[in-house]
Amino acid sequence: MIKALFSATALLSIIPSFHLSAQDYRAQAIRILATVPLIDGHNDIPDAVRERGGVDSVNFAVRQPRLMTDIPKLRAGHVGGQFWAAYVPVTTMDSGTHAAIYALEQIDLVHRLCAKYPRSLAMAYTAADIERNFRANKISCLIGIEGGHAIENSLGALRMFYRLGTRYMTLTHWRSLDWATASTDTARRGLSPFGKQVVLEMNRLGMLVDLSHVNDQTMSDALHTSKAPVIFSHSSGRALANHARNVPDSILKLVAVNRGVVMVNFNPGFVSEAVRVSDDTVNARLDRLRAAEADSAARADSLKAWSATGPHATLAQVADQVEYIRRIAGVDCVGLGSDFDGITEVPVGLEDVSKFPDLIAELLRRGWTEADVKKVAGLNTLRVLRDAERIATEMRRQPRR
Repeated sequence: MIKALFSATALLSIIPSFHLSAQDYRAQAIRILATVPLIDGHNDIPDAVRERGGVDSVNFAVRQPRLMTDIPKLRAGHVGGQFWAAYVPVTTMDSGTHAAIYALEQIDLVHRLCAKYPRSLAMAYTAADIERNFRANKISCLIGIEGGHAIENSLGALRMFYRLGTRYMTLTHWRSLDWATASTDTARRGLSPFGKQVVLEMNRLGMLVDLSHVNDQTMSDALHTSKAPVIFSHSSGRALANHARNVPDSILKLVAVNRGVVMVNFNPGFVSEAVRVSDDTVNARLDRLRAAEADSAARADSLKAWSATGPHATLAQVADQVEYIRRIAGVDCVGLGSDFDGITEVPVGLEDVSKFPDLIAELLRRGWTEADVKKVAGLNTLRVLRDAERIATEMRRQPRR
């Protein structure tokens, strides 16, 4: 009798429950996130804070209703590590403003943010730093430069940005450079010889090569050039949303070989094909209104009408993206790159950084194992960082040609 009771109990322990509630899955997600740092690949709070007057003008320690990110929300979202984007507008390429100076100011802002809130935030430069900060209940702050124009064609500038804490650089933003082609460009060229030098120097430094924003040929060239795993800090799968910024299956398969990570972007137009099509329609209408010299009120009315009647992306569709990338590239090659505070619309259910546990809960509800969920949350990104650090050490031991 005792033996039979034990067998039944053991059987129940290995059969998934079909009666768990949303609260049960969320509780399980929070328990998991207490053991592994959730690492988000891309958040634009530095520029959002800059636009509001800088670090001294925004109290990051209290909830900011007009921002998707602040310390209370980060805590509620159980975020363990955050790559803050040192976004550099492409307009600096024409305006006479040095892109490098803009990037330096963004990097300075991140350092100042950590210095102002040391009880919650701490700079991180290595995978080990992230783990140490996590044990100390601090959110790791990492820096990613968004836009290779920031180095102003100088490998020396690239090296100095690394010394200041930059741990990834997005090769382009919306506009092509002399040495790398952006996703918005119809040209079929990819990396120039200098562009390949940039990639290899990033490898030697231990700086991750970020391929969000580049065109398919640049993706391919970088993946065939890089000696270290690459990342897509905020891109989704093109098969589910046919956006040029998303990653096609052919590249996802190369990422699997490279052992990189694609960090799913929450931007609705990158998540939902219906939203992407709707966005294109609205943008075309706005372009026509601008061409007809319609006033800003008419354009605002168009946007308002779209918001009221247009389709909306959902948390479930973000989970679909995560699952799709797992299916094509493998579970070791998918992560999260929200783009919060860099996007103006959000998926329903993923309104700000406090909602990360709900996405993890959705994956659990779909039958993901805890081990695989941990990979998506942060272990994949930690592994890529460690690999980049190891390869950099090996390359620095070799004589330079």
